[in-house]
Amino acid sequence: MTIPTVQGFKFSAADGAIKAPGRNDCALIVSETPAHCAGVFTRNKVIAAPLIVSKPRIAAGQCQAVLINSGNANACTGEAGLEVARNSSATLAAALGIDDSLVAVASTGVIGVPLPLERLNGAIPTLCQGLAAENATAVAEAIMTTDSFSKTSCRTIEVGGKSCQVLAIAKGAGMIHPNMATMLGFVMTDAAVVPELLQPLLTKAVDDSFNSITVDGDTSTNDMVLVLANGAAGNTPIESGSRDADLLARAVEEVLLDLAKMIVRDGEGATKLVQIELCGANSDVEAKIAARSVATSSLVKTAFFGEDANWGRIIAAVGYSGVDVDPNKIDIFFDDVQVVSQGLTTGAQQEAVATEVLKKPEFRVTVDLHLGQGRAHYYTSDLTYDYVKINADYRT
Repeated sequence: MTIPTVQGFKFSAADGAIKAPGRNDCALIVSETPAHCAGVFTRNKVIAAPLIVSKPRIAAGQCQAVLINSGNANACTGEAGLEVARNSSATLAAALGIDDSLVAVASTGVIGVPLPLERLNGAIPTLCQGLAAENATAVAEAIMTTDSFSKTSCRTIEVGGKSCQVLAIAKGAGMIHPNMATMLGFVMTDAAVVPELLQPLLTKAVDDSFNSITVDGDTSTNDMVLVLANGAAGNTPIESGSRDADLLARAVEEVLLDLAKMIVRDGEGATKLVQIELCGANSDVEAKIAARSVATSSLVKTAFFGEDANWGRIIAAVGYSGVDVDPNKIDIFFDDVQVVSQGLTTGAQQEAVATEVLKKPEFRVTVDLHLGQGRAHYYTSDLTYDYVKINADYRT
């Protein structure tokens, strides 16, 4: 995929030897002017130093630079970790000639290991010198940890006769769960927007994407999704409630959903991407709870890996989710193959056809409760031998 340039944004990557030398593990995103911004962060009560520093800055509404490192989470590192986050931020601000409050910092990697300040700061001159509009892919590659491929997505929208770009970058493969986990995401747009539009727009887009995926049920300490809008496209600022606001919201939702699917597809050791569709619930909220229960069930996910159309595990996960169900009304499908009708099997022949569906790398599971109009979706992966291997020796 060709990554477009986004007016007024530049990117760079460098080898800081944060964990080990030999690959780019530091990255920088810079807007030529202060950008309006918003953020969504982990709900884990153990919060990494970069988030402690960055959250209040993003809440203030403007950001011009984001300094990122992989290989070390700078989490559970105490006051020393906070000093690393603050010092590297100040060093970058001085190098760029901007106010320190306009810098956000982000880290991903191993928890509990001190982040070497001299290495992070040592990469800053190279990062600043290498800034270029076409280097977004280098950033996507530098922020990877156990990812097997880099993740980017983009859309173009027309606003008042001006072409505006929406570019998103993310990393994530394991420790992925609702409320985000061990993932970082950055959305850059050259569209001009009124500041109050960004937070609700981003929150909804994250709820429908990164908060609707699961790989392994873990929630990390460093999760961060930021959106920066610098207005370099020169359009009349997009107002809340306008048609242009809908266009921008749809573009952001689409790029984040693209990235969310990539993250699940890249789940550590994963071989399958599975969409869970839950319909017929009493409300959308109950539908999402039930869909999450199916998507996070280890028994369901291992059945996906074994290509076993074991619908009993699915109906059990719906039953213990806590939402209202009538077991005599539940229908279950693998793609378009119905294996359960009104709570009962449709027979061995249908299960055999469904087993063929499970052999595909991507498929859909639909559960219809037949109680109301509530519906929701989730994306999940299978749980494989390789997941255990990858995470058993992650620190080594």
